[in-house]
Amino acid sequence: QVQLVESGGGLVQAGNSLRLSCAASGGTFRSYVMGWFRQAPGKERDFVAAITWSGTGTYYQDSVKGRFTISRDNAKNTVSLQMNSLKPEDTAVYYCVADRDWLPKTYAFWGQGTQVTVSS
Repeated sequence: QVQLVESGGGLVQAGNSLRLSCAASGGTFRSYVMGWFRQAPGKERDFVAAITWSGTGTYYQDSVKGRFTISRDNAKNTVSLQMNSLKPEDTAVYYCVADRDWLPKTYAFWGQGTQVTVSS
């Protein structure tokens, strides 16, 4: 089993930046595709970004393209989400996810989530 622990959430003003991190344990990190989802109040969880096993490929939700960057460090078993030019609509609980497959319908492993609040 893979355990995922997110950190880095908080309150930030619109236009500013925030960096989320996720530490993974309990598995062979490089065997997993890593990603981020988010859930805004009253809404379903939405895909945000994913990164391939080696980190050479990425995929983003259209609304965050050009503003968010996902990266991973296979030596440190971590994945990060750099979020720039934040908007109030980015407010959500952000979840780190992992799966052995690329862009699966359902990710196998989920973190507990970290709150990101963007004020206008």
